Amino acid sequence: MVAVSRTLAASVAVLVAAVVGEELYRRRLRERTLSWGATAKEAARSLPGDELLAEADIVATRAITIGAPPSAVWPWLVQMGPGRAGAYTYDWIENLFGLNMHSADRIHPEWQGLEVGEVLRSGEGKPGMRVEILEPERALVNRSEAGDWVWAFVLVPENGSTRLISRNRISMKGAAAGQRLAMLVMEPGSLVMERKMLGGIKERAERAVAAG
Repeated sequence: MVAVSRTLAASVAVLVAAVVGEELYRRRLRERTLSWGATAKEAARSLPGDELLAEADIVATRAITIGAPPSAVWPWLVQMGPGRAGAYTYDWIENLFGLNMHSADRIHPEWQGLEVGEVLRSGEGKPGMRVEILEPERALVNRSEAGDWVWAFVLVPENGSTRLISRNRISMKGAAAGQRLAMLVMEPGSLVMERKMLGGIKERAERAVAAG
């Protein structure tokens, strides 16, 4: 009986901590986590791919300024993906989940021929991301085969530089528990990975331009 009471008390404590943590995160950190680097206008604007998942539970819009024209940024985006140029982020974390990511430091001509309808997957039989929108030097949008995740990259020229905007739209299928877990774990975790990715693209594109 004592053991049962202790287990129940521990469960209640965990639940209370989760609820309190969720409230603090929602009030103080969530907006900044979901809009890192993006202006209020960028976060609010409509982007290519929004229509592919109109009702999203999570919308994250993050951005970075790259000191290079869109034409110099685009090749790095086109070659991204598992078994290709990776995601320019923490490969060791990606590969803990078996994603087969190996970030490239150069442009690979053999990975530049991306086409609408092509599916990028980390292995045979594994879920993939299908290319839905491909507008050279402007927009690249992928959607999960399950239809619950849309990831858009949009290039906006700005005085000789480029604003690279990344938007994730995710459906949690209305699961309250899943939404809470996403807010407390997935959203901050995605920021860590995506900030590294955006910085990785910036570094590579600017280095390539500087090298001529």
